[in-house]
Amino acid sequence: MAKAKAQTEVIEVSIEEKLKALNNLQSVDSQIDRIKTLRGELPLEVQDLEDEIVGLQTRLSKFEEECKEFEKSVTGKKAEIKQAEVQIKKYTEQQNNVRNNREYDALSKEIEFQQLEIQLCEKRIREFTLQVNEKKEEIEKARNILDERKKDLDLKLSELKEITEETQKEEDQLKNKSVELEKVIDPRLLSAYSRIRSNARNGLAVVGVERDACGGCFNKIPPQRQMEIKSRKKIIVCEYCGRIIVDPDIIK
Repeated sequence: MAKAKAQTEVIEVSIEEKLKALNNLQSVDSQIDRIKTLRGELPLEVQDLEDEIVGLQTRLSKFEEECKEFEKSVTGKKAEIKQAEVQIKKYTEQQNNVRNNREYDALSKEIEFQQLEIQLCEKRIREFTLQVNEKKEEIEKARNILDERKKDLDLKLSELKEITEETQKEEDQLKNKSVELEKVIDPRLLSAYSRIRSNARNGLAVVGVERDACGGCFNKIPPQRQMEIKSRKKIIVCEYCGRIIVDPDIIK
């Protein structure tokens, strides 16, 4: 029994060592958080660019379809003009063979109607041509923006690949270091650390004293409490935010 007790005393870790391990673990986990944040923002940017490109391509297709419809309308009105000109020529020839003024006037009205139809078609052609030109300008702008966004996407994809390749090795090394640090922290304390980290917006479960206040929530810490923290003889938790507070000098 005495031998077993002696062995326990040899491997026992002091509160100060636990606090140092917790602080080091927090430092390592914060580095991992930064890597994930850096890598995590790029996929979102990539997704946004991909969505924007899909939207631009849809808009561009719509513009091109509308432009084709206007061009088709121009072609249709030109065909109507040709048909009207044929009718005018026919009615004019018929006027040469009329038997009375009534037939001549009727043919004149037909000719006049066809001339009005030509004028109307020419007006519509001008309108459609203007719309075609406007759509072509919109198409050109959309294509330029699309090309720019595709270049941006290629750049972001390249950055994401590079960062992933560069940070993966570093992240793996940090995770291994995190596992080693966890070995000197008892499971209950480690569980509390993980719980606090998951609830903290910035992932900080272990903080120091900054200007007589908690480094996490910045609420003032009473002098007596600060002395207890500085003694490093027990785990002190902030009564406001629940974070574990360590002596700032432990970081040095």
